[in-house]
Amino acid sequence: MAQRVYHSIFFSIIFAPIFGWLIFKLESKGPATWKEWSLLMFWGLFTHPILDAFTTWGTQLFWPFDLRVAFQNIFVIDPLYTLPFLLFLILAMRQKRDLALRWRFNMYGLSISSLYLGLSLVLKGVAYKKITHSLEAQGITYTEIDTRPSPFNTVLWSANVDAGDAYLIGNYSFFDNKPIQFSRYPKNHELLGDLVQNDKVQRLKKIAEGWYTINEVNGQLFFNDLRFGLMSLDPDESQFAFNYKLIPKDGELLVEESPKLKRDAKKLLLALWVRMWGN
Repeated sequence: MAQRVYHSIFFSIIFAPIFGWLIFKLESKGPATWKEWSLLMFWGLFTHPILDAFTTWGTQLFWPFDLRVAFQNIFVIDPLYTLPFLLFLILAMRQKRDLALRWRFNMYGLSISSLYLGLSLVLKGVAYKKITHSLEAQGITYTEIDTRPSPFNTVLWSANVDAGDAYLIGNYSFFDNKPIQFSRYPKNHELLGDLVQNDKVQRLKKIAEGWYTINEVNGQLFFNDLRFGLMSLDPDESQFAFNYKLIPKDGELLVEESPKLKRDAKKLLLALWVRMWGN
């Protein structure tokens, strides 16, 4: 709840003048006015959720309205966005305040990172076209498609495809020279039975934005959130990055997130690095 409030336009508008006033009082001998401090606080608060809206995670930008914004054109951590910005920020900090070079370094950092963010939107569009053309070429019918970049780059893209009774998952790199292979995962939503009405299950469905599968292993039900993919690029892999045990107990439903091992994460990152350079 708190994170949704902090990452909203509402919070930026309401609290920027309050924080601006507090800083103005603390720095009363400085040259900046209350209005200038308030504007600085507004842009500092406002650009954070705006950037989050472009990421694969998204944000509740228009809170209190229940509308999540996620353009999914950049991963939450991308070195090509962060490092140039950080480099020029450090260079600007090392200059004297009255030097024009300080302002230029700051603008260079903002411009390069913003251009890369804009480029990622173009790359998302190109990847989307390639993936949809591949689906058509393979004669696959679908009702919805969700594309997003893989971790730390905008070269390798993943797609979740709603194919009716199953979801298809495929990866596309700009260095690929072979057709995209799609792995099939049955939805199995019917396995939920009466649990589908449970508040906790409804909450999970909302978090997953409808992109989920259910599977049963030795009588144990698992809820799989498809939005962040699998823990491996192996087409036979069935463990998703976010999956939850559904445990009925004493008339209640316990929900436990399955643990993720560091070694699995390292293997996945290595596999993504190799896959990024083409199939």
